[in-house]
Amino acid sequence: MSPDDIARLAFYVLLLVVIGGAMLFELSGRGGRTLRQMLVWVVIFAGVALGADWYMSATAPRQQVLDEGTRIEIPAGQGGHFHLQAVLNGTPLNFIVDTGATHIALSRRDAAAIGLDPDRLSFGGAAVTANGRVRTAAVTIDSFAIGDTVERDIPAVVIDSELQDSLLGMSYLRRFTTISFQGDTLILER
Repeated sequence: MSPDDIARLAFYVLLLVVIGGAMLFELSGRGGRTLRQMLVWVVIFAGVALGADWYMSATAPRQQVLDEGTRIEIPAGQGGHFHLQAVLNGTPLNFIVDTGATHIALSRRDAAAIGLDPDRLSFGGAAVTANGRVRTAAVTIDSFAIGDTVERDIPAVVIDSELQDSLLGMSYLRRFTTISFQGDTLILER
């Protein structure tokens, strides 16, 4: 479960508590008018926030795999980053496309999600990141799929730090013949 999923779940639980509390409070007949009005406004605010969150995630542009997997179009996400979803060892993972990264760099969390045990890896390598020097462990991903295109035995590294998002670096991006931009869309072509 990603930090965004945990935050979203916490928000929904809080919303349920507020709505449930407001209903219990109203049905009990106790409490002053001001407090009831305040609770109504809290419920309205929470409902609007929930609706906005749902709308933003439902209407956010998503990657498209076209021409039988030979063309991938990735719209810029919030913050201007390009987020690509791939399926590694049968598990969907989100990546930030990073032309400044040398390798596919997996977070410890994502490595565990695809069946690698970060505690059993040998972190003998090193990488220089925007946050300084970090230790790395070389791994091989059994299967890496974007759309219907599946590739096998893909080299990657696991980063021994608090990396939030896994990075799709140049070792994988070099598999494409063309990397280009059309406005706010990154286009990868095989």
